[in-house]
Amino acid sequence: MINIVLFGKPGAGKGTQAEFLKEKYKLTHLSTGDIFRFNLKNDTDLGKKARVFMDNGELVPCEVTTAMLIDEVNKNPNTQGFLFDGYPRTLDQAEALDKFLPTIGTSVTATIALEADDEILVARLLERGKTSGRVDDQDEEKIRVRYQEYNEKTAPLIGYYKEQNKFHAVNGIGTIEEITERLTSVIDNL
Repeated sequence: MINIVLFGKPGAGKGTQAEFLKEKYKLTHLSTGDIFRFNLKNDTDLGKKARVFMDNGELVPCEVTTAMLIDEVNKNPNTQGFLFDGYPRTLDQAEALDKFLPTIGTSVTATIALEADDEILVARLLERGKTSGRVDDQDEEKIRVRYQEYNEKTAPLIGYYKEQNKFHAVNGIGTIEEITERLTSVIDNL
């Protein structure tokens, strides 16, 4: 079973690349954003718990986010592997994932970071914001706040996964095909 953690700053191309990777490697794509939207829309118990925090302007705690992710993993017992997109975002979540996966007989195979210069990514998001309808992609200040949060909370995962020899950086600038080729080269050599 191959389990890939795909991460990078907003606008790095995770969602675009996840579509190609899930098809090529027959992976189950688990997007934290999609999982949250499902739980909130369907008013699940976990969605209700998350909504309380969100309504108060607070971050949803690791335990609730991890519980949502575990529910999704458990819905796919016959998968050939998972592509984690947007999870883990913090060290606590990475540790929770490393604690959970062995209970189903697997572990994180590799983490792959799509890396790109902030200025290029800001321009990408502002362009995406013109058509996506996402308010958070239309305001440069909000984008930069998201990058600051990434640097504070997600970037420490690089060291965590480097210690496990599971971290791989990929240049996230180029055509979609070029970036896909870089990613598949890493995965094919795991």
